[in-house]
Amino acid sequence: QVQLVETGGGLVRAGGSLRLSCAASGLTFSSYNMGWFRQAPGKEREFVGAIGWSGGRPFYADSVKGRVTISRDNAKNTVYLQMNSLKPEDTAVYRCAATLKWIPGGEVDYWGQGTQVTVSS
Repeated sequence: QVQLVETGGGLVRAGGSLRLSCAASGLTFSSYNMGWFRQAPGKEREFVGAIGWSGGRPFYADSVKGRVTISRDNAKNTVYLQMNSLKPEDTAVYRCAATLKWIPGGEVDYWGQGTQVTVSS
């Protein structure tokens, strides 16, 4: 049984910060690339950021670059998304994903249920 459980979402004011966590179980965490996606009502799912299995070379979508940092702790089977300078347009359900092979535009192996982030103006 594979589970990805996101925590850390909530209500924050514009300009504030939030740290999301995704705890994985039921898989060999260190073998998986991890990513974060978000989706707002009425909008398509959007890629936020990703990090390789070793924790090196994280990369981000242009819309969040400079404001977010993705990291992972393989000893804790957890990937993090630190978000700073939050904007109302960052409001969305944030989901983490795990995949052995990263295919741009393709599907991932596992999804979390998501955590709601709401940024007020």
